[in-house]
Amino acid sequence: MNSAGRLALLAATLFASAPSAHAQPQAPTAEAQARLRARRDSLEAELQRVAVVDRKRMVAMRDGVRMQADIYRPKNATDGVPVIFSRTPYNFNWWDVRLGAPSDMSTALEAVKRGYAYVIMNERGHFYSEGNYDILGAPLSDGTDAIQWISGQPWSNGKVGLIGCSSTAEWQMAVAAQAPKGLATIIPQGFGAGVGRVAPYFEQGNWYRGGAVQMLFIAWLYGEQNQVRPMFPPNATQAQLIQASKLFDLAPQMPPVDWDKALAKLPSISIMEAVGGPRGIFADSMEGIATGGAMMKRKPNDPAWYKGGLFHDDMVINVPGLWFMSWYDVSVGPNLATYNHVRKTARSEIANQQYAVIAPVLHCSYKRATENTIVGERSVGDARLDYDALTFGWFDHFLKGEQNGLLDTLPRIRYFTMGANKWQTTDTWPPRGAETLAFYLSSDGGANTKDGNGQLTLTPPKTDKPDTFEYDPMHPVPSYGGNVCCTGNAVRGGAFDQQQMEARKDILVYTSEPLKEGMEVSGPVELTVYVSTNVKDTDFTVKLIDVGPDGKAYNLDESIQRARYREGYDKEVFMEPGKVYPVKIGPLTTSNYFAPGHRLRIEVSSSNFPRFDRNMNTGGRNYDEVTGPVATNVVHHSTRYPTKLTVTVVKKAPQP
Repeated sequence: MNSAGRLALLAATLFASAPSAHAQPQAPTAEAQARLRARRDSLEAELQRVAVVDRKRMVAMRDGVRMQADIYRPKNATDGVPVIFSRTPYNFNWWDVRLGAPSDMSTALEAVKRGYAYVIMNERGHFYSEGNYDILGAPLSDGTDAIQWISGQPWSNGKVGLIGCSSTAEWQMAVAAQAPKGLATIIPQGFGAGVGRVAPYFEQGNWYRGGAVQMLFIAWLYGEQNQVRPMFPPNATQAQLIQASKLFDLAPQMPPVDWDKALAKLPSISIMEAVGGPRGIFADSMEGIATGGAMMKRKPNDPAWYKGGLFHDDMVINVPGLWFMSWYDVSVGPNLATYNHVRKTARSEIANQQYAVIAPVLHCSYKRATENTIVGERSVGDARLDYDALTFGWFDHFLKGEQNGLLDTLPRIRYFTMGANKWQTTDTWPPRGAETLAFYLSSDGGANTKDGNGQLTLTPPKTDKPDTFEYDPMHPVPSYGGNVCCTGNAVRGGAFDQQQMEARKDILVYTSEPLKEGMEVSGPVELTVYVSTNVKDTDFTVKLIDVGPDGKAYNLDESIQRARYREGYDKEVFMEPGKVYPVKIGPLTTSNYFAPGHRLRIEVSSSNFPRFDRNMNTGGRNYDEVTGPVATNVVHHSTRYPTKLTVTVVKKAPQP
């Protein structure tokens, strides 16, 4: 993403709204630049009227490396004020309008008008901040040092609250677990890439799912792992840096990439080099990278994952939190697992100060909800919330100490149920009283395509009539819609009618009978599939789908399991040809109402590319391979091999 795209993302993420993918915006016309410049100058005049503006403040970390911060605080404050802090890898240069960067400091202006100081700081190794960047947030001490520095300033009342979405949120949890002095509350939004290992997820910051690599970070790192970049001398004065920022924003001008084609290159470890991306932690083990080792070469339980800024389930957070998630985000499952972990492990009074919102939108797109919210192709109705009132009300309570009654009326968890198209509330996740319901996979051996005979039934078939398909890593199943982020033009996120995909013979389709009564599925969804193959290692994928009476088949969630990791991520256990193994895929998670007449469906295959990297079927390292054999994969289903889908329903399920 170029500088315009980064600043657009930054401006949107600070208070719960952001684009879902890396765009490549075109430079604006001279007329558009003039409008942007006028908007910038107007906001700047207003800021100068009400705020003390302190830009390009270089703040030293404990190792002497300095981070750049822009600080805005109320002019009329006679005592210290509470601070809203956002830490980001993205560009927030105020001055540059040449590439269409939205000259919008309205977030800072709104915070100041409400009596807050607002601090925004670049992470290590980005723009004016010194040092080398590491995607895992290393060193973890940077976040702690920044918060303690802010809370100790004479213009601070000693209380700091964090807010941000995606990369401005992902660092919050591990730092909060360090309990830095001054941290009073956090508002993380779309924060899954900050979650390492939180049972039952083992994704190491969304790098994996089921042991398969999620390819989104290849596109994201293209513009982020800028280890070699221009820097100003350490003796440059603040005034010189401010002046320089009007001329140079230090944003790398990355050429546009057709990621739909680029991600298909083999071997996958060469993708960054092939698109002309910078060297860095994606494929290179570079001196100075704190976590050590190239990310593409790591395995799911590599010690390097535990040296950076990821949050793991051996950590405890003891500050109040307002957590935002979305059903079509790449990270909603790990998000919910983290929220539940914090509630379970925090001190009782803090556990009771954890609240969540789960919206039916794409990654960080909360404020993009409308009266008729369309996610992909599917309408989910009116999904709007007043996020500004919610976040500022939260800060007023925890940073200013106002008894504003927010917690008296705020539901513990507010979640949106698609299909019913309404907001609901619960005090636990899954919702209290939810029960599991098992559907068994069945067929006469011909579940291939939607026109096959695959079924979901309430009892397993007595005899095994297995379904067989061929998975060719040179012709993987294309990703179509889904719960994604940041893959550029390679994958469009959201719900799309899957019928065209279901014409492929390498997709097995299992569908229930039309439901006689409605059924709300809210919570985890798991598939245990009994499989055999003729190769040492392969993948198995699942996609959960709501099929309407008109045949439209909208995807809800998806997952994958690399067979070698079926017994755990600390070891690799390869398959013997022809032997049947149980493989658990999931959990998926959603909240969807299957109305009367609708059918529940799953797709089973062995690829979902480039959402996940393709398994080359060799049992080798995948990342350095350019070809692999075709796998003949078999799904078994019978009383002996009870392949089943387990869903979470919030009331007694009707008989399908």
